[in-house]
This record gives sequence, C-alpha cells and structure tokens, in this order.
Amino acid sequence: MRARHSGGVTEPTCPIETRLYENGKAIAEDFAYDQVAGLLEKHPDAVLWLDLFDPGTDDLGLVAKDFHLHPLAVEDAVVDHERPKIDRYPQHVFLNVYAVDIATKDSTTQFGKTEISVFVTPRALITVRKSASDTSKFVTRWDADAELGADGGGVGFLLYGLLDAVVDGQYAATQRLDTSMDEVEDRLLEEGGAPRAVRLQGVEQRKLLAALRRAVAPMPEMVGQLMRADLGLVDASMRPYYRDVEDHAQHTVDDVDHLRDRIESLLQADLAEQGNSLNDTTRKLAAWAAIIAVPTAVTGYFGQNLPYPGYEKLSGFLVSTAVIVSVSVLLYLYLKRRGWL
Repeated sequence: MRARHSGGVTEPTCPIETRLYENGKAIAEDFAYDQVAGLLEKHPDAVLWLDLFDPGTDDLGLVAKDFHLHPLAVEDAVVDHERPKIDRYPQHVFLNVYAVDIATKDSTTQFGKTEISVFVTPRALITVRKSASDTSKFVTRWDADAELGADGGGVGFLLYGLLDAVVDGQYAATQRLDTSMDEVEDRLLEEGGAPRAVRLQGVEQRKLLAALRRAVAPMPEMVGQLMRADLGLVDASMRPYYRDVEDHAQHTVDDVDHLRDRIESLLQADLAEQGNSLNDTTRKLAAWAAIIAVPTAVTGYFGQNLPYPGYEKLSGFLVSTAVIVSVSVLLYLYLKRRGWL
C-alpha cells in the first residue's frame, strides 16, 4: 500500500502491522504508517509496535530515516540467515532471533523457523520478519500481560512479551522433539539393530537438533545483556520477568544439549548392536564352515587315487561315513557348548 504526499512515498510497500500501547494497553491498531508520527506526538507516554513483513531496501530506508536506525543494522535486517545476536548502536539496540516450530507428520519430523530482526528504540519496537509467521502470539502475550506495562514499562514491556513468546516457542519445539525421539528410541534399540529407515530417522533428528541449537543457544546470553543497566531498557519492575525468560532460555538450551547427547548415544548403541549382530553371524558361519570342512577333508582324503582301507567295499563306506558323522557331531557339540552356534 502507498500513500503519496508532495514529498514522495511515505508508506512502506510491504505488508505492515501497527499497534500503539499506553500503560500496557493497546489504544490504536492497524493504522497507516503515515499516522505514526502524529500518534506518537499526541500520546507522549505511548510506545509503538511496527511489524514489517519481508521489506525491501526502500521500505526499511524509509523507516530507518524516521527512527534513526543504523545502516549496518538495516543491512542485517535485509540479509537472510543472520546468526542470533544483539548489537548496540547510538540510537537503538538491534536483535536477531529465531522463532521455531517442530511438527510431526507421518512419522516425519519437520522443522520450521522464522528469522525476526528487532529494532528497539526509545519509543518503538520495530520487528522485521523475513518469512511468513503468526504475529498473533506476540499480541496475545502483550494483551494478557497488560498490567506489566501499567507502570510505564514502555518498550521494555513490548520486548519482554516478544522474547517470552519466542523462548516459549523454542521450549515447546524442544518438548515435541523429545516426544518424537521416544518413538525412535524404542525402534533403534531393537535386537539385531534397527532397520535402515529408522536409523536414517535418527540421523535426521540429530540434524534437527543441530539446527535447533543454533537458534536457542545464544538466547540466555542475549536476554542477560538486555538487562544491563547502561542500556536502560529494563527497569526494576520488569527485571524479574526478564530473569524468568533468561531461565527458560537456559532450560531450553540444557534440554537441547541433553537431547543431542541422547540421540548420539542411541545411534552409537545401534551401531554397537549392528556390530554384535555381525560378529554373531560371522561366528556362526565360521562354525558351520568348520563342520562342513570335516567331511570335505575326509572325503577328499579317501577320494584320492590311492586305495583306502575298505576300498570298493561296503564296510569301507560305512567306516568313512561313521567317521564323518561322528567328528561332525562332536565338533557341533563343542561349538554349541562354546556358544558359537
């Protein structure tokens, strides 16, 4: 959507969402971008949430000019697959986080993530999403915790709701992956080793855990940095809630590390079971080869051109047969007693 004034384009062309909060409550929503400055001026105690979905360089350039966003942060917000991080600039703080989701369908675990770049200014929380996602989670969290912003929580209140929703989503994804791993564990520990399809499923879950860890591992440190006094984002009333988010983020990282160790142990156990099964099969084949070697040796010896005792006589045939059967049975009983058969 566009709104043209004599000075040029004043509205981003990408889809946007807007909300204005005062004392924790939304007093305006879904208004056009060209109304932002007037609303902020009319409500000096209010803070803005502005969300831009897949904006172009011109869209972010317009917002950057109005909110004094640093060019390096704007560049990071446009580029895909930036690592989770927090950067401090003179006029704002910049964060890059990942909202993740894990779903299981037809015994297949699917992993999805949404990269969210966040500009935290004194009067606005600006989010940039690079792929489609559900922003209602943030809105629902802000509306449910409206009393937290009643004491002038400002942008710190909005940032808390955003981070809390992201971390809760990461924890929920970890729990779903844990549940999915239970089924894989039962099938990986089958006697004789798991089928190849199950083993590949375990390897796929190991890859998902690696991707999940890249998203969640930096979160505890990032939340801890946001609570620094020199940033001025978190006041005394909001600090316990940020610590709670930090604790949940650390819990999620610990769970991911535990799951990673668990799947590694399962794959190693399956590999060991395959080795044991192979050794057992090899031992049995060697035992049967030894048994078969006896009649081969006996008949080979008596099958030479030299006449043997009982040659061309029934008694000779019976003797050789009795030798073959007796030695084979004795060897079978010996190998059976040793557990090779």
